[in-house]
Amino acid sequence: MTKNSCYTYFRITGDFDPDIISARLGLQPEKFWRIGDKRRNGTEYDFASWEIGRCEQYDVLTENQMHKTIAPLFDKVDLLNRIKEEFDVEFTLEIVPTIYVGNTNPCLAPSLKVIDFCHATRTEIDIDLYVIDQE
Repeated sequence: MTKNSCYTYFRITGDFDPDIISARLGLQPEKFWRIGDKRRNGTEYDFASWEIGRCEQYDVLTENQMHKTIAPLFDKVDLLNRIKEEFDVEFTLEIVPTIYVGNTNPCLAPSLKVIDFCHATRTEIDIDLYVIDQE
């Protein structure tokens, strides 16, 4: 039987230099690109992206994955807000669960700590839910 899965990550998007974001936060992104970098299909990105905290350790309580993702950022709320103001960027906490019909459904509710962080930094929570019928 196929098992459910989920991954989470935090992303900054907008018009900025990813190196500046890394230097300001003192963190190295797991994935990034600049405006003008090429996608695999040859087209160019028209926005920059900086990603950190990818967590693929599935937990039926998805809030645990959310916590792991944003843990390095909890003490950087003021820095994030200055970055947001200076560069007019968007912050997103991405949650991408894949649910197989017949498996236990995960709890997708963020904890109050996650909600407080997202509110304090104006971070959107984006859930891309994939449901797969095994038949």
